[in-house]
Amino acid sequence: MKAVIKFAEHAEEIKTAERCFISEVSNDANDSEVSIASARVAPGVTTAWHKLNGVTERYLTISGQAKVDIEGLEPTMLKPGDVVIIPPDVAQRITNIGSSDLLFYCICSPRFHSDCYHSLE
Repeated sequence: MKAVIKFAEHAEEIKTAERCFISEVSNDANDSEVSIASARVAPGVTTAWHKLNGVTERYLTISGQAKVDIEGLEPTMLKPGDVVIIPPDVAQRITNIGSSDLLFYCICSPRFHSDCYHSLE
């Protein structure tokens, strides 16, 4: 691997069927160990129940207020700076309980690919 700088403003934001907006900041085969995406959830929205097959996901909250539901845990309130670690194959969703957009990073290892996403709805 060689050193590289990826600029967030170059990542296209897309609306997903999961009911949130995702920008893939870093996700390519040259760095197969991890991917990083920024996620945006509008106020009052709950993302779809889903799991990632064979991929550990971490949420790093940046701004806003959230309630996260993780299989096997009690629903938990999050604030900026909080980190959620979600093992592979564990059901998850997040709700924006604030009045402004919820922003967080999704950090996946190994890197996220569409084949690992499994909707539970």
